[in-house]
Order: sequence, then structure tokens, then C-alpha cells
Amino acid sequence: MPFKSRQFITVLGIAQDAGYPQINCKNDCCKAFYDGNESKKLVSCLGLIDLDNEEKYIFDATPDFTEQTQILKSKYLDNNQIINGVFLTHAHIGHYTGLMYLGFEALGSNEIPVYAMPRMKDYLENNGPWSQLTSFKNIDIKPLQNDSIMHVNKDLKVTPLLVPHRDEFSETVGYKIEGKSKSALFIPDIDKWEKWERSIIDEVKKVDYAFLDASFFRNGELDRDMSKIPHPFTTETTSLFENESVATKNKIYFIHFNHSNPTIRDNHPLRDSIQNLGFNFAKEGAVFDLY
Repeated sequence: MPFKSRQFITVLGIAQDAGYPQINCKNDCCKAFYDGNESKKLVSCLGLIDLDNEEKYIFDATPDFTEQTQILKSKYLDNNQIINGVFLTHAHIGHYTGLMYLGFEALGSNEIPVYAMPRMKDYLENNGPWSQLTSFKNIDIKPLQNDSIMHVNKDLKVTPLLVPHRDEFSETVGYKIEGKSKSALFIPDIDKWEKWERSIIDEVKKVDYAFLDASFFRNGELDRDMSKIPHPFTTETTSLFENESVATKNKIYFIHFNHSNPTIRDNHPLRDSIQNLGFNFAKEGAVFDLY
């Protein structure tokens, strides 16, 4: 299949860790799916394809890893490898548990590179069932360091950026992804923008695309104390960028939607209101040129 670009990012999923529809949800958000009015949404994930070097990478190993790697193979690049590398953000269920499909009971892969921060690496190596992946050499964990550029190949660079989050088992990072001429920011999880030592406004201005955490639309969305599960509300992010240029707002693609977030749905008036402000929503299958 010919592609206009030789190096690009593709969106492989947009939902929060538990996917859409979410288990045992009887509310209107998931009822819309069961009524046939909404499509299934895969868990938040990006693919990175470099056709010149015949390599493909994935950012986070989600519970939908099987389907997402097949999309990369069938739609973009079949190079006789399941994946050339997996970049992990943190140890919450939607972001690393797909590694199980590389193991003894499934693919039985051979030393698939998995890029991980120090605590994440330690967690995988010293806790079952993940430790079996390393002892059986199904995966080869490649260490990362905060704010340190990793040269994926001669044309691609990836930089992990520590972000504040609920770090029970590992630290949490976002990634800056740099291609030949364009770059992207991927932060699917963060507590609140104001807790970060960096300015999200400045970081967005440095890149061409920014895929940002949109787990919840606004406070009160859940029948739970939402301060215990902090994320930037979509309304907080849009307010933060309120006085920025349309060009800056256009760089933002919201991703990682909880099932309760009304803007996860394909057709909802709140999506239109956010897009009318200049912001975008990540869509499965969308492609972003890095060349």
C-alpha cells in the first residue's frame, strides 16, 4: 500500500485503560454502544512507522495489543516482525498488560525490545507473571532515562518526560517523538498540568502534534471523589489554552477518554463545542506525518 509519507504516527486507540464500552457499565455512555449507536473504542495507543528503515514501534502495550499490532502489520508495514519495539509509559493496566501476549502461553516471542524507565524495568523483572517474559527472553528491556534522547534509528528520536501521576508500581512518563522534520508529544496520563514542573503550553508550542490526557471532561462526571483519581479535565485544558493562538490549539488532539467522558462518543454536541474552539480529538486510524 503506497503512503504519501514515509514516516508517521498513527492513532491505534483512544480509550482509557478499561476501554469502551467498560465492564458492567449500564449508564447511557455505554448503553449507546449496546444499542448500536456507538462504535467500540480500543485502548489509548500510538503506532510509529518508518517505511524508509522498515521499522514499526508502539507506544504502550494495551489490552488491545493483539488487534493493534495486527493493524500495524496489515495496514502499514509487514516486515516479518510483530513489532520493532514497545515504549511503555507506566504500570497501569491499560499501558503494559498487553505484554502478556508476547509470553510463553501466547506468541512466545524472542527478545522484543521493550523500552522502560528504571522503576518500570524493575517492576517487570521482579514481579510475576511479567518476570517470566524476561527469564524466557520473550522481551529485552531497554532502559530509559528522564529527558534523555534515545536514538531509535538514524531518523527517529524518542525522549521520555517524567510526569506526576499515581505511581504505585512505576514512574510515569510521556514521550516526545521526533521524526525527520516534525515532532509529537504523547501524554496519555498526568495528574494535573499545574503539578508538572514543565509548562504544558510551552511544550505544545515546541511540537507539531500533542496527544493529551482527556480522561474526564469535567468534575462531577463520576459518582466518586474525583480528587482521588486526578486527571486534567478537558475543560481545564481548554481554559488553560484559552488565550493561545488557534495554531497552538490546533496542535492538541485529546486522547485517553474514560467511558464516562461524553466526548468519547462519535456524535456528541460537546465534541463540536470543543472543536469550535480550535482543539481536536484523536481518532483511530488517523495518520500524522513526521517526514
